[in-house]
Amino acid sequence: QVQLVESGGGLVQPEGSLRLSCAASGSILNINAMGWYRQAPGKQRELVAISAGWRENYADSVKGRFTISRDNAKNTVYLQMNSLKPDDTAVYYCNADGRVATAMGPTYFVSWGRGTQVTVSS
Repeated sequence: QVQLVESGGGLVQPEGSLRLSCAASGSILNINAMGWYRQAPGKQRELVAISAGWRENYADSVKGRFTISRDNAKNTVYLQMNSLKPDDTAVYYCNADGRVATAMGPTYFVSWGRGTQVTVSS
């Protein structure tokens, strides 16, 4: 019902920057929260940053280096990542929840993107 498509991942050297984008599409009525999670090999998926209303929360490991922002008109969320470290290497996933129009009326949804690889290496 709701598709999330991430872009912007890639290979970057330590201390470099990347900007991830995630666009939501579908019969969306409203989006409550949009966020970014990541999963490194052999580790559990973890929250990186989330934007809900006027609030933003970040994992301690990325505070001061990453910035999340939203374009509500475009149903898009961004993650600006600066001062990247090798420990930031992971697959980054976009997540969103809200309401979507269906034949049965407004329905709550939670959707995940397929992920985009971020590799920080020299």
